[in-house]
Amino acid sequence: MTPHIEAAAGDYAEDILLPGDPSRAEWIAETFLSDVRVVNRVRGAIGLTGTFQGRPVSVQATGMGMPSAAIYLNELLMEYGVKRMIRVGTCGGLNADYRVRDIVLAQAASTNSNQNGSLFAPYQYASIADFGLLSTAAGLAEKAGLRTVVGGIVTDDNFYDPMGGAPYEVLKQHGTVAVEMETAAVYTIAARYGAKALTIATISDCLITHEQLSPEARQESLFEMVQLALDTFAA
Repeated sequence: MTPHIEAAAGDYAEDILLPGDPSRAEWIAETFLSDVRVVNRVRGAIGLTGTFQGRPVSVQATGMGMPSAAIYLNELLMEYGVKRMIRVGTCGGLNADYRVRDIVLAQAASTNSNQNGSLFAPYQYASIADFGLLSTAAGLAEKAGLRTVVGGIVTDDNFYDPMGGAPYEVLKQHGTVAVEMETAAVYTIAARYGAKALTIATISDCLITHEQLSPEARQESLFEMVQLALDTFAA
């Protein structure tokens, strides 16, 4: 046990999906996994383990933002033997060339979070995905005919900006594809423990065109994203 996870040793698989939302974690397990059992309910951050194509796979909700995600990532990697992690979630598009329902494979994550800044100062650490997971996911997505984009994203500490809009223009000018709130922590902490990590995220809304997915379309697109993540583990 850890301060935030009540699971016993061996309850988590080496491969784990990391949604933010506990309800989404339950939906993933119920929809895609067999022989599912709940291994964590502390603070409502549900963790589940089952099998996919005969292979053990876990799902753990991490909450929103880098600080929340970092707690679960550290504890999973320190105490539970997790080796490969794929964050599955949604993101906001920063480029009008990409549409809602496009799937982003995050090659790297910039961030404005002081979590990394205070740790690495005076350096600016480059939070990058595991190349093996990234290349496998990209190949599977192309084979399946999914609309995907491989590129850099930004992990932002702020969902609501009191100044009236986050300063994404310079990031857009340098090819940043999308914005979300966890990936820089996922990649940094995975690197710390020698684990492999990737973010696969569906564009649910575009901050440039203001296009948004309907609830029905969002659920369908999440199915494609999670299937791709699980296929990447299995490949």
